[in-house]
Amino acid sequence: MHFKLIICFVEDGKTDDVLDAAREAGATGSTIINNARGEGLKQNKTFFGLSLETQRDVILFLVEEHLSRHILETIEHAGQFDEKPGTGIAIQIDVEDAVGVSHQISTLQNIVEEEI
Repeated sequence: MHFKLIICFVEDGKTDDVLDAAREAGATGSTIINNARGEGLKQNKTFFGLSLETQRDVILFLVEEHLSRHILETIEHAGQFDEKPGTGIAIQIDVEDAVGVSHQISTLQNIVEEEI
């Protein structure tokens, strides 16, 4: 079984929506890193030296490759990434190898066989 890693940078207010949507789309788990910050095309504004930026969460999903595109598109829709700049982004990268996922493989095997 081959996997992809979806890395999602999302406003902390939309984290739960993205997590719920990804699980419904076939993601079997996630890792959340809180309080990240980022900068887009426009530099963040400050007020008396204090940053006015919103906090971001980084969500990592290790997903089966046949399900990855559907999960990625579902995440984009749930997070409204293309509707408003600065809402978030999601990317996917190939995973060469993974350990500690045998419990997920047994669950995913039936799902992937239906997809193929």
